[in-house]
Amino acid sequence: MAVRKLKPITPGQRHRLVSGFETVTTDKPEKSLLAPIKKSGGRNNQGRMTMRYLGGGHKQRYRIIDFKRDKQGIPATVKTIEYDPNRTARIALVVYADGEKRYIVAPQGLEVGQTIISGKEATPEIGNTMYLSDIPLGTIIHNIELHPGKGGSIARSAGSYAQLNARDGKYAIIKMPSGETRMILVTCMATIGSVSNPDYMLIRSGKAGRSRWLGRRPRVRGVVMNPVDHPMGGGEGRSSGGHPRSRKGLPAKGYKTRKPKNKSSKYIIEGRKK
Repeated sequence: MAVRKLKPITPGQRHRLVSGFETVTTDKPEKSLLAPIKKSGGRNNQGRMTMRYLGGGHKQRYRIIDFKRDKQGIPATVKTIEYDPNRTARIALVVYADGEKRYIVAPQGLEVGQTIISGKEATPEIGNTMYLSDIPLGTIIHNIELHPGKGGSIARSAGSYAQLNARDGKYAIIKMPSGETRMILVTCMATIGSVSNPDYMLIRSGKAGRSRWLGRRPRVRGVVMNPVDHPMGGGEGRSSGGHPRSRKGLPAKGYKTRKPKNKSSKYIIEGRKK
């Protein structure tokens, strides 16, 4: 899949790069797998703004994605590859042998008509979901569970993947997309292959209005605020105040925010590359 450059007939299209939709096979989603999305505009249940720079955007409907792949031992056929407005990757509609339909995160190379399966009977082929205890070492995987039965939560965005490096007892050693190497229980499941739409990182909006379509409001730098609004606000002209820090006073630019006594730290073998 490649990106397309538009003819510069307007200023907003001059530098715009849009995603190619060659792999998308339909523009009509499966109605039984749609759910409504209520936009909060960054407000909580008291109406107070807790997240800044959110609001507006085009109306969307959520596609219910099967991250667990818990329908084991039953083959499923890929019916369509679809665009999902809620994520960067493409999604695939699969129809199981018993007639049930589900959406999954589409891996790169998955095609319409292909058969996939999950569980102990699965083989290490693209789209199949297997236990980490059964996956061959060195395999590229995505949609990885962190806790058995919870559903995949690692390597789900466009083009991302992890690698199964080794197994040690009841743990598998995974190299994460961030470069971190950590241990995960071999009873967790993962899907073979990398996530689809790897060219997403090349997309350029071309204009600020497209961010508004996606529900993002303009972000304001702390330096241009007043002293009452931000620790780095105030001053004459472009003089910024002090060390770079967040609105709450937390230092930025290299300050470690991970808790030193985090219980999951014992599962991390090597930290992510800085």
